[in-house]
Amino acid sequence: MNTFVLGLIVVVYLLSIAFLGYLGYRKTVSASDYMVGGRGMNPIVMALSYGATFISASAIVGFGGVAAAFGMGLQWLCFLNMFVGVVIAFIFFGLRTRRLGVKLNVSTFPQLLGAYYHSRSIRVLVGAVIFLGMPIYAAVVMKGGAVFIEEIFQIDFNISLLIFTLVIAAYVIAGGIKGVMYTDALQAIIMFGCMLFMLFGVYKALGMGFSEANQALSDIAPLVPDRFKELGHQGWTQMPVAGSPQWYTLVTSLILGVGIGCLAQPQLVVRFMTVKSGKQLKRGVFIGCLFLIVTVGAIYHAGALSNLFFLQSEGAVATEVVKDIDKIIPFFINRAMPNWFSALFMLCILSASMSTLSSQFHTMGTSVGSDIYSVYKPSSHSRLTNVIRLGILVAIVVSYIICYMLPNDIIARGTSLFMGIC
Repeated sequence: MNTFVLGLIVVVYLLSIAFLGYLGYRKTVSASDYMVGGRGMNPIVMALSYGATFISASAIVGFGGVAAAFGMGLQWLCFLNMFVGVVIAFIFFGLRTRRLGVKLNVSTFPQLLGAYYHSRSIRVLVGAVIFLGMPIYAAVVMKGGAVFIEEIFQIDFNISLLIFTLVIAAYVIAGGIKGVMYTDALQAIIMFGCMLFMLFGVYKALGMGFSEANQALSDIAPLVPDRFKELGHQGWTQMPVAGSPQWYTLVTSLILGVGIGCLAQPQLVVRFMTVKSGKQLKRGVFIGCLFLIVTVGAIYHAGALSNLFFLQSEGAVATEVVKDIDKIIPFFINRAMPNWFSALFMLCILSASMSTLSSQFHTMGTSVGSDIYSVYKPSSHSRLTNVIRLGILVAIVVSYIICYMLPNDIIARGTSLFMGIC
């Protein structure tokens, strides 16, 4: 695909994001609108926003690369994402969170805990933990998006990171949670379509059917690199040896760490407070489950199967062809998929990164403005909104700086770290 067409696609996408951000800005008239959408968001928009926020570039780029290294065992994380991250989160935690949010008249996760326990100190402490801890995860997600832009456009990483950050900053600071959720919904649709197509595209690129490809993946177990065998790797369709270093990494850090840690994500919890009723919250369960099982399941599956593609085209498995795990999926898409899909997949990565980052920045900003600053210096609604916007700007700058200090192969590990902290 030539540069003009690629640029045109990106421009149309960014204009759509700008319009939705502006729409959120126009519909934001109070601090409640800015923080929880006035508790009147559409349940479908809420569910799509939840899913898009959940699935970041780290899930696609980082964990897709991890699936190429570890294999199909990572699909257990897909199950936990769906069952724990949606079913349990919505029905058992979401309903009570929304009820308490309305009863206590709170708009943020720290406010909820502080009001429930009648403790200003808890509110400030949780707000501080969010503001100080979340930039690590945000920086990881920023790197995931910037690395893919760098790979597709063949531009310097510093330039791709700067452009990427400025675009997100513009609509988050202006539009608040409404702007964030409207853009999330569009980005979720793009992600869903891309992942679904990619899953079929992988089998077409391999020239195999489902059973044939998975059997072939089992048959190449002897080709596992020696450095992985020593750690307990038994092949891409088997779990590592129980109790081995790789088993602990896969099960405790990745599957359990991320699969259960998602329950305490403040940027996800706040979504439960944005709908009118518990009934509307329940309506989002099916949409959330469908979205996660397709997007996450597809990329983990494709990551594992990329070993077959690289074996056919390069004569070696994925981790031997691409040494940096974070770059396996971008490289695979460039080699295995049609040129036009590379552009579409770039939008998918941008969507995944932007949806998660926008929610993270909004959460960090509200933590500073609403949960720390306003506790000690109460403000009017208009002043509070401006303080939150300033907090968002500070969060973006801090995350941007941290992103420059991140090492290679950090995307999946950084995500697991933050989920574990939560």
